[in-house]
Amino acid sequence: MKHHPEVTGELQRLSKAERRKQRRATPKYRNLHASRERIRVESFNHAFAELRSLLPTLPTDKKLSKIEILRMSIAYISFLDELLAL
Repeated sequence: MKHHPEVTGELQRLSKAERRKQRRATPKYRNLHASRERIRVESFNHAFAELRSLLPTLPTDKKLSKIEILRMSIAYISFLDELLAL
């Protein structure tokens, strides 16, 4: 990979933060970042769906919010812990 002397010199004069900012401004970087973020969110949502499927709810088709899932999970784990302690 060849660099033009004036471009290389210009990049060396930039601070580390400025070089990082320039690199992050490229379409390639933004697309890769967006792709990683999509995968992260899909994984996060899958984990919540899996957790939701393990919780007993009435009615059974009620869709819980993420905070409801977390709170209900804590309560359910506490209940199961007490049940095992008997």
